[in-house]
Amino acid sequence: MKTYISIALTCLIALSACGQQSKPTEQLGKTPSERKLLIRDNLKLPNGFKTGAEQTEKYLPLLKGKRVGMVVNPTSIIGNETSVDSLLKRGVKIQKIFGPEHGFRGNASAGVSVNDDVDTKTGIKAISLYGKHSTPTAEDLADIDVMIFDIQDVGVRFYTYINTLQHVMEACAVNNKELLILDRPNPNGYLIDGPILDPKFKSGIGIQPIPIAHGLTVGEYAQMLNGEGWLKDKVKCKITIIKNANYNHDMEYTLPVKPSPNLNTQQSIMLYPTTCLFEGTYLNHGRGTMFPFTIVGAPYLKGKFDFNFTPKSIKGMSETPLFQDQVCYGLDLRTYDVSKLRKTKAINLSWIIELYNASPKKEDFFNTKLSKEMGTIEKLVGVADFRQQIADGKSEKEIRASWEPGLSAYKTMRKKYLLYN
Repeated sequence: MKTYISIALTCLIALSACGQQSKPTEQLGKTPSERKLLIRDNLKLPNGFKTGAEQTEKYLPLLKGKRVGMVVNPTSIIGNETSVDSLLKRGVKIQKIFGPEHGFRGNASAGVSVNDDVDTKTGIKAISLYGKHSTPTAEDLADIDVMIFDIQDVGVRFYTYINTLQHVMEACAVNNKELLILDRPNPNGYLIDGPILDPKFKSGIGIQPIPIAHGLTVGEYAQMLNGEGWLKDKVKCKITIIKNANYNHDMEYTLPVKPSPNLNTQQSIMLYPTTCLFEGTYLNHGRGTMFPFTIVGAPYLKGKFDFNFTPKSIKGMSETPLFQDQVCYGLDLRTYDVSKLRKTKAINLSWIIELYNASPKKEDFFNTKLSKEMGTIEKLVGVADFRQQIADGKSEKEIRASWEPGLSAYKTMRKKYLLYN
């Protein structure tokens, strides 16, 4: 019953927020990828597939008699319950919960600071790693013997959970704590693309010299952090990885739980490596609707595009979206065939080029002074020349050529740390 109510509410909000001349409004909110994310029974996985967390027989013996800390969020599940609840039932002594961006329960908006708390369901202290500090302190870890990292990533440099992983690894290394990583699939594991992050654009949405789409699971990325000496002061963290069973990087994996408030459909997750670049433009990319990262537009594109939508304030998703309560015109990518991305194994740059060319005031396109809701394109892409390349009318091919030889060198280096084909 809860599933049907969720679908109904999604469609109701969509009716008020979106409109389109080329497709009837009643279709909104009913794409196959959106339904899959809400209905777990629709998940189609290969025989024998299991996440690391689901293979409890492999790691419960490692936790026996240990005081455990868990870095978790709503994606941390075993079957139909949270891994915290599941492991508590199995007698694991969980001392503390650590939450990343959006918090342990996943109800904080993007970029919003989260405070420490006590989890009301379990009574366990919840430490925020996206608030006063991003790294567990010595005091936080004093009564912990082993830390568990169990968070679903989406394989993109500017998705902040891998930054949390790094901070946790550094804290564990300095405080001589073991780290157990329960690996999960990368839904964009097939994709290794984008420029390598220039260190001068290092920020909260990008720390290490990796491309936009890194093609690694969390476990593999942890090995890279250790192996490349990227942890602070080149410390090494003692890690144990419980691998996914019967998994490979080309496997299509539909997430059973949304990984963050604005990645709420499988379509948004697959488009995210491309459409998150719109955060660095004077365009609304679906924030303030139920379809973030799958629609994009602006009021000033009226007459250039038929599709339109109106961003609204949505608590826990986007309280003050760009162009709030204004009709935006642009692209509807909710039914875009994402299998095309799999075939090309490339980020799609044509959409940002198309919208830039359609913009009547091109000097405003990347101008962060126009709205606090905009990000900086250089921090998102990771290099200095992308803005000028778009302005100069460079083709996708020409832009991609500028990503070499760094991207190819990364692909070679990556092979050292792979746990899966």
